Amino acid sequence: MEKYLKVTKTIAYLGMLTALEIVLSRFLSINTWNMKIGFSFVPIVAAAILFGPLPAAIVGALGDFIGALVFPIAPYFPGYTATAFICGIVRGFLLHKKRGFGATVLLSAASAAMCHLILGLLLNTLWISVTSETAYIANLIYRIPQCVILFAVEAAVSVGLSYPLRSLKKAL
Repeated sequence: MEKYLKVTKTIAYLGMLTALEIVLSRFLSINTWNMKIGFSFVPIVAAAILFGPLPAAIVGALGDFIGALVFPIAPYFPGYTATAFICGIVRGFLLHKKRGFGATVLLSAASAAMCHLILGLLLNTLWISVTSETAYIANLIYRIPQCVILFAVEAAVSVGLSYPLRSLKKAL
């Protein structure tokens, strides 16, 4: 019986994190047709630290999918959802285990770099070019400052969240 209560609690937490991701992404971000600046990564980082890779990937993908259907900014394109899923997996693998401060800083930076400088910059720029029929290189150059700024912000926020969330993890 206790096992089922834990599963139910986990699903409830993941549902709340998904809802928070949608609100942060759709209402509390700066969105243009080819750029997005905000803190919608925070619920995915929280899911990664608390629950691991697959739950973080589900929060990212469901947040993107439901947000695109209920509060569309542009027509839905599954490439963005795939990128959000992959970022959740990456964050989960790098941030889930408890480590010392130095390793936490390094892995938070690595997670942010992979999600913003590789997946966000390269893949999402490709999706923008495909959906808007614009030049990939022009979009890439335009998006570099956004991705660099978000990389630094996410790395710092991930380090700041890791210790309070690990304390919360013990209570779950």
